[in-house]
Amino acid sequence: MSQELYSVEQVAERLGLHVRTVRGYIREGRLSAVRIGKQYRIARADLEAFTGQPAPAGRHVEVSSIVEIDGVDLDAAIRMTNALMGTMNTRGAGEPPMRAETIHDRERRRLKIILVGGLDVTRDLLKLIGFWAEAYR
Repeated sequence: MSQELYSVEQVAERLGLHVRTVRGYIREGRLSAVRIGKQYRIARADLEAFTGQPAPAGRHVEVSSIVEIDGVDLDAAIRMTNALMGTMNTRGAGEPPMRAETIHDRERRRLKIILVGGLDVTRDLLKLIGFWAEAYR
């Protein structure tokens, strides 16, 4: 079982503290840490207990995309929207959040799709949307 460990420098950066302050907390027993060689390592659970908040899980990256497809009648827009929502509903519980909105302009026969989410899932959805755009030509 692997446990996420942080260096004193990483904890200091996350908390906006000086490295010496974090080392002082460790020496005083306010922040639990293990010594590996000459360096301290702080477990994620210990950092969360110290701060009272979940430790951030790395850098957050999100993509916002707007796709406009011309020449889409209402029936095709409904089929694409249903397929998109169905695809999004089959995602696993551990995957990053993903949001999508669709807007159909009947007069212009234009479907606008707005996606906001992680890099990988957005890329996959954009490929799927590209396929649909070609199929409904």
